[in-house]
Amino acid sequence: MYSLLVQMEVRPGRREEFLAGMAANAESSVRDEPGCLRFDVCSVDGDEDRFLLYELYTDAEAFAAHKASPHFARWRTVAEQVVAHQVNTPRSLLVTHTAEESA
Repeated sequence: MYSLLVQMEVRPGRREEFLAGMAANAESSVRDEPGCLRFDVCSVDGDEDRFLLYELYTDAEAFAAHKASPHFARWRTVAEQVVAHQVNTPRSLLVTHTAEESA
């Protein structure tokens, strides 16, 4: 599996615009892309303009399909206006545990 951790800093005063655009992108990704298994958007305590994304795809090709999707293009238009800084850390998922597996 292919995972991606994204750290984002949003321009001051653009938080709500960021959240609306990112929520639409995340929802469309999970709903419309068979290779997108998970898309989490997390806030950073103590800093309302910083966020972490965790995305999980079946493989690198599924992530490439994500980047070619119409909803990702719409997100990039929003991102150009609201994102001040972004760091992407791609990696391979080696081990995972979920609450459902433990039950």
